[in-house]
Amino acid sequence: METKQKTLIYSDETIYRTISAMAEGDREDLIRLRRDFHRYPETGWLEMRTSAKIAEYLTSLGMEVLTGKDVCKEEARIGVPPQEVLDLHFRKVQEQGASPEFLTEEMGQGYTGVIGILHCGEGPSVALRFDIDALPMEEAQDLEHRPFCEGFSSQNPGMMHACGHDCHTAIGLETAKILSALKNHLHGTVKFLFQPGEEGTRGAYAMVENGHLDGVNYFAGTHVAPDDKEDDGDITPGTYGSLATCKYNVFFHGQAAHAGGFPEEGKNAVLAAAHAAVGLSGIARHSQGISRVNVGVIRGGSNSNVVADEAMISMEVRGETDEINQYMDRRAKEICQAAAAMEECSCEMKLMGRAPSQVSSPELIERISNLVRNHLPQYRISSNPNAKNWGSEDIGFMMNRVQEQGGQAVYMRTMTKMASPQHTVRFDVDEEVLVKGAVTFSAIVCDLLKKD
Repeated sequence: METKQKTLIYSDETIYRTISAMAEGDREDLIRLRRDFHRYPETGWLEMRTSAKIAEYLTSLGMEVLTGKDVCKEEARIGVPPQEVLDLHFRKVQEQGASPEFLTEEMGQGYTGVIGILHCGEGPSVALRFDIDALPMEEAQDLEHRPFCEGFSSQNPGMMHACGHDCHTAIGLETAKILSALKNHLHGTVKFLFQPGEEGTRGAYAMVENGHLDGVNYFAGTHVAPDDKEDDGDITPGTYGSLATCKYNVFFHGQAAHAGGFPEEGKNAVLAAAHAAVGLSGIARHSQGISRVNVGVIRGGSNSNVVADEAMISMEVRGETDEINQYMDRRAKEICQAAAAMEECSCEMKLMGRAPSQVSSPELIERISNLVRNHLPQYRISSNPNAKNWGSEDIGFMMNRVQEQGGQAVYMRTMTKMASPQHTVRFDVDEEVLVKGAVTFSAIVCDLLKKD
């Protein structure tokens, strides 16, 4: 009887029903996983507890697991917090349930992120990306917010899973569990890329530069997205048009002086920063596509009677194409340097994040669309199977590397009801999206790597 059941499970006729049944059977575990990650959010390069939990889970499945410096290339990391911030958070997560066996010293140095590798013999290679970081914002703590009412709102002040990466992480782990159980049905390799630092576009490039997308034939990532319209369906198999971006902290260094007694001896860094902020907003927009610039932070000075010797702005540029973004980036650098020169200050621009534009592969979009229609009848493909993205996403680094090698890549949307828009303090999702995401990813991999 056991042999007969195993044969049925691994047959093409029943594999997709088996995947759906497995995910449905794990629904409560999936919800617990997501809520645990939601309760302990961690921003970019601080995802220490999250990484330790992921590594522990993947190890229990028997797959090869990479952590620490094996995940992200050291010199390719962008916007890593100071070591004193890393040390403080490392001590904190030791009290928040991170297993000492998996919470490594390298994680404590900001080498977060995890890669699980499922070896299924000879065959193609598939990589799946799941971002794991939270946003630097305070979560609502009131009775209108379900995570607060049900006891899983953020326990880390100034950090919140307000974009759904807690869902992505749980979906990735359930997908790993399902595919590990179905390993004998597959031929090839599956890489599970749990990426740090997506917010601020900081982490993907460091993983790419460590070679983890080299030799990959197929790549897929997803983001939870609001199903505001009837024709949004359940799955959007492809997206395109994420804006390329560069993000900077710009530091202006001047000379302090008494503003009333000897103002001519000062070099006003606050004025330099102000000139830059105004000048940046005046960059001529590009005629060939969308272009963006924004100054989000300006700080400096100590008192009204002191010529400020230090100031900073936090700013970004974006472009619909890499070329447009390069134009905006060049003009931004010129303006910041000129603004500093106006006040005889110096200017230092520190890159805090960057991402290219992205385009999903039409062939893989069509293949996923047909797979869902033919084998996952509980889900509907969006009326527009290749939707235009907004914002920026460093998944483009991964997609571009795969496509440059002749492979196929998609960035999907998994649709869900949301209590509040993403990046807001009451963000929450319908947790049905967890089962939906795990089923979709598992079915895609089985379709790509199934044995003939």
